[in-house]
Amino acid sequence: MMYFTRDHIDRLEHLYKINLINSVTGFKSANLIGTKSKNGIANVAVFSSVVHYGSAPPILGFVLRPTTVRRNTYDNIKETGYFTVNHIYKEIIEDAHHTSAKYASEISEFDKTLLEEEYLNDFHAPFVKNSPIKIGLKYVEEYNIKANGTILVLGEILDLYIQEKLVADDGFVNLSEGNIAAINGLDCYSIPKLNKRLDYQRPKV
Repeated sequence: MMYFTRDHIDRLEHLYKINLINSVTGFKSANLIGTKSKNGIANVAVFSSVVHYGSAPPILGFVLRPTTVRRNTYDNIKETGYFTVNHIYKEIIEDAHHTSAKYASEISEFDKTLLEEEYLNDFHAPFVKNSPIKIGLKYVEEYNIKANGTILVLGEILDLYIQEKLVADDGFVNLSEGNIAAINGLDCYSIPKLNKRLDYQRPKV
């Protein structure tokens, strides 16, 4: 088994280190976050940090890298207050991954990929057409993470669109049915399959 001390980690070659630390935590969600600037330029970018933070009210959050350089997603959210989360599925993995390229703010990633923007029920930010799960959110608050300069952004779900075949009778969303991707590290995409669901656990008597 390989063993890394903190000192060893700090001295690793840069690309090796970020690959190691980004992949060691396990599979992460694979989402496209859609925003639109006040000037009407749509933006879409891949994120692997979207996390559920509560159901009443329904809150999701994601982490942004330090804003020492321009972050179009963050700027658009702060300007308009709205963003979307769209699940990446098997057929769009390559185009979704390309949105990690650093385009200028006046260029839309929708124009540089085969991804299509979609506007539903007058929501300001664009959804990704054909995504099995599309979520419209309103910015709630943010937290600066002092340890590394990143920002946790929280949003409240206002609109939720899910392919009907994915939703079980008890409300469980079966991502496997939609060929929805997960990310391992920075650049490895997988399509997980449902193994089993287990009952709610109570202490043994």
